[in-house]
Amino acid sequence: MEIIPAIDLIGGKCVRLSQGDYSSKKEYHDDPLEMAKRFEGVGIRHLHLVDLDGAKAKKIVNGSVLERICNNTDLKVDFGGGIQADSEIEKAFDLGANQVTGGSIAVKNRELFESWIGKYGSEKIILGADAKNRKIAVGGWEETTSVDLIPFIKEFVAKGISYVICTDVAKDGLLQGPSVDLYKEILQEIPGVKLIASGGVSSVGDLEELEKIGVYGAIVGKAYYEGRVTLEELASFQ
Repeated sequence: MEIIPAIDLIGGKCVRLSQGDYSSKKEYHDDPLEMAKRFEGVGIRHLHLVDLDGAKAKKIVNGSVLERICNNTDLKVDFGGGIQADSEIEKAFDLGANQVTGGSIAVKNRELFESWIGKYGSEKIILGADAKNRKIAVGGWEETTSVDLIPFIKEFVAKGISYVICTDVAKDGLLQGPSVDLYKEILQEIPGVKLIASGGVSSVGDLEELEKIGVYGAIVGKAYYEGRVTLEELASFQ
């Protein structure tokens, strides 16, 4: 299982939110590059970088941070937040992103998102499937749609998607454990999907449970920043 640390950006700094609520923002570090180097230093290979300012602005805002991390580490960065146009996805790749995650765009402008799958290929595009009560949530989770989670993922896998980041909004940032049963169901319903679990990880035990059910990767954010898991513990999964 790949351990994928998350760095969420507001104003160029590392922050975390709870359940996507910007008013719950907590700053953890002034320099995201230094944080990225800590992860790389213990052998972690991937990084989940989210431009929260960009998600609001609907365009890349913290591009300079993406560029610095990509130029100064060998981490494979998946980047998301505000990528809603051809020019923005091109910019993300030009700045060094290894993969781009599209969430709201896959709901709001399906045709455009499908064109990206065709243009860049299944290794470069990740489907962001954020769910609230098993319905897809978009717009920084402020809007819950009527779209059912599992059929939504199935449709995009049929269109060529391999990687899916699934966040249970109810769990995110609360350190109460991940949605293991939901992930099990997705893996049973959609064999072969490279499922990346996101939200709720609070301990090494949570990571062991996720590894046991066969997810491809696990995103770790607040659990590390709040000292619930150490870098060495994260590295032990690599």
